Amino acid sequence: MKAVFNAYLNTSLVLRIGVALVLGLVVGLVGGPTVAEWLNPLGDLLLRLLKFLIVPIVLFTLMVGINQANLGSMGRVGRKLLGFYVLTSALAIAVGLVVASVFAPGSGLELSSSASVDVPENPGFVQVLLNIVPTNIVGAFAEPNLLGIIFTAIVFGIALLKLRESQAHSEAAERVYGVVSGLNEVTMKVMAGVLQYVPIGVFGIVASTAGEQGMNTILALGDMVMVLYIALAVQLVVYGVLMRLNGVSLMDFVREARAPVATAFATQSSSGTLPLTLNAARRMGVPQSIYGFSLPLGATINMDGAGIRIAISAAFAANVIGVPLDMITMLEIVLIGTLASIGTAGVPGAGIVMIATVFAQVGLPIETVALLVSIDALVGMGATAMNVTGDLVCTSVIARSEEKHEATETGPGAAMPEQQWSYGRE
Repeated sequence: MKAVFNAYLNTSLVLRIGVALVLGLVVGLVGGPTVAEWLNPLGDLLLRLLKFLIVPIVLFTLMVGINQANLGSMGRVGRKLLGFYVLTSALAIAVGLVVASVFAPGSGLELSSSASVDVPENPGFVQVLLNIVPTNIVGAFAEPNLLGIIFTAIVFGIALLKLRESQAHSEAAERVYGVVSGLNEVTMKVMAGVLQYVPIGVFGIVASTAGEQGMNTILALGDMVMVLYIALAVQLVVYGVLMRLNGVSLMDFVREARAPVATAFATQSSSGTLPLTLNAARRMGVPQSIYGFSLPLGATINMDGAGIRIAISAAFAANVIGVPLDMITMLEIVLIGTLASIGTAGVPGAGIVMIATVFAQVGLPIETVALLVSIDALVGMGATAMNVTGDLVCTSVIARSEEKHEATETGPGAAMPEQQWSYGRE
């Protein structure tokens, strides 16, 4: 038994997750709902463990990252991040619309007169911005409100950095930084243990999902699922081009990104996968001052996969009612979808809220969402995996950009700064 356990621990995490995905799919489809009910607790435990780590990881990683940089570079990185997130979100929606125009999902289907869907209330963009500032820090940690936690970590991280730079309080501030840095290392150690359970949890989640959905559901709206995954594949090509243009090694990126992307596919949770995403960026050699800021923020507001889902769903709804999208409506969807993907950040049921917001603005019937409920898990898996991929792509590109900036600032022939990342050099 000990030999089996040691062999499990010594096997590549990516291989274990891959085997878990395949076994889970087979067991779920063969065993059906009964097996799904039995194995569901395994997946629930994984989600609980990952969510258990979110607060300390975001808080300590971001505070330590800020204190390894300077405010000037943080502002520059922040501007690049927001620009990149908006650009790739718009590109993702455009890709979804183009692919949907070619394959026309939903053609021939009819909307039942009894179709209905409950859509959570959209709090609006202004309210989402206000929610970034928590009225109660403990409450933000308890919910958890990821944007509120990020805000708290940034404020206290900057304050600590300022104190460390001041002569009057530098000694006390260094002691505080030492404690925060130590807690960050402890959190990473705990995460290393949790990673060993990930394949078992992934097996439970995939088996449970496949058992509940079954082949009949997959086949019923198979064209919608197929079109979505074709659009996701096209978006991967777009990412590849962006990385190549910025000198990022695709082979190295794929090697480290596989584990968090596969876990995101199984769990359907960008924020829940955050511990693995941060670990992947760390293994790539990306500076903590960059990934500690970009990945928690990206897990909340960067939703390229969700953008593609919006586009495909809009085309599907238009085809169901027999009114294909025209060019003006497509442009509206790109604009509104990009804003909605950011404006509903952290909202429960954000996927449905985004789709309903876009549908309402362009005049599509919200009731068509009811047709997509049965394949929500299958669609959500691919969209979430793409969200996490987009976060890591952005982080890699920004890190490479900062490396070039630092080299330019240092000057030709000068020694490179100590905090350079080793990954991505071709």
